[in-house]
Amino acid sequence: MNFEQTEEQQLLADSVQRFVQKGYDFEARKKAVASDAGYSEEAWGVFAEMGLLGLPIPQDYGGYGGGALDLMGVMETFGEALVIEPYLATVGLGAQFVARAGTKAQQKAILPAVAEGRMKLAFAHTEAASRYNLAQVETMATKNEAGWVLSGEKKIVLGAPLADKLIVSAATGKRGYSLFLVDPAAPGVEVKPYRTFDEMRAGDVALDNVQIDKKAMIGKKGAGLALVEEVVDFATALLCAEAVGVIKSTNEATLEYLKTRKQFGVTIGTFQALQHRMVDMFISGEQARSMACLAASKADAADDADDRRRAISAAKIKIADACRHVSQESIQLHGGMGMTEEMKVSHSFRRLTMIAQQFGDADHHLDRFAAIG
Repeated sequence: MNFEQTEEQQLLADSVQRFVQKGYDFEARKKAVASDAGYSEEAWGVFAEMGLLGLPIPQDYGGYGGGALDLMGVMETFGEALVIEPYLATVGLGAQFVARAGTKAQQKAILPAVAEGRMKLAFAHTEAASRYNLAQVETMATKNEAGWVLSGEKKIVLGAPLADKLIVSAATGKRGYSLFLVDPAAPGVEVKPYRTFDEMRAGDVALDNVQIDKKAMIGKKGAGLALVEEVVDFATALLCAEAVGVIKSTNEATLEYLKTRKQFGVTIGTFQALQHRMVDMFISGEQARSMACLAASKADAADDADDRRRAISAAKIKIADACRHVSQESIQLHGGMGMTEEMKVSHSFRRLTMIAQQFGDADHHLDRFAAIG
């Protein structure tokens, strides 16, 4: 398998790298986290100007028609900078549902707005009893003359407080569930916002007899599971690429600390035991990169759904282990300093911890991998 980026992919990654170095340093990120919005509108506008928001959107709707492989460099750089903007929620999840299964009217109304930075999306699917089970949905959609009435509650919806549209899963019969576009400002919708462990914005979404139009359904009735699995696998591949960036940044920061921190009159990086631990961290990073490449290629090209699931789960297992290993070792090698708010490595630890759990932890994906056979 060729892990080298094309010239166009490398140029895009380089341009994103230049932006985050100049306009999205650690201090700028802290200001965005502390703001009322919880993210930087300015950075979001730059993402739109650079074409990042339209990268995986079809060309007919103002995008570039790219895939997970095209997004790898972007997500890796976002991981290095610990970007907090709702890019994955909007571009990696929400827009993918509309692009893959939306009606022409839905695509025309939503996709150009996403590409231009005028609309943010959030995927409201997880429920209190579902954990990582994508098939379990208890929120109900009841059909009436005007369309559908939704009732239920969704948990930990990433980007929900910032979203202009929600994509909500709801059972539409005894078997299967469907997806619906919901306005978060509609009567009966309540978003309870909060900040996650890794400083992202999320919210619980309560739906109390929410009336939506009959044209709000995305895809076919009762066919939501296959679409959700496909899109979540795509988003998981992007998450794996982001993890590679966070790991790279963490390893570099830890190595620099070992080269400068002195103990007993010498830099601690001269201690052979610490050198061995640092080498193991870099090996974990390189293994994670290889698996992220595999995940992205299968998310783009696998015609067989089982082949895609197998590759995505294998990648998530390895990357979840790498996230745990690198994050914990970095804190231990930094000592008490590693847990302070002032050190970027403490924020990287939080993000890696969350990535290891997001879209399924290692145990979940081990079970999924084994079930495929």
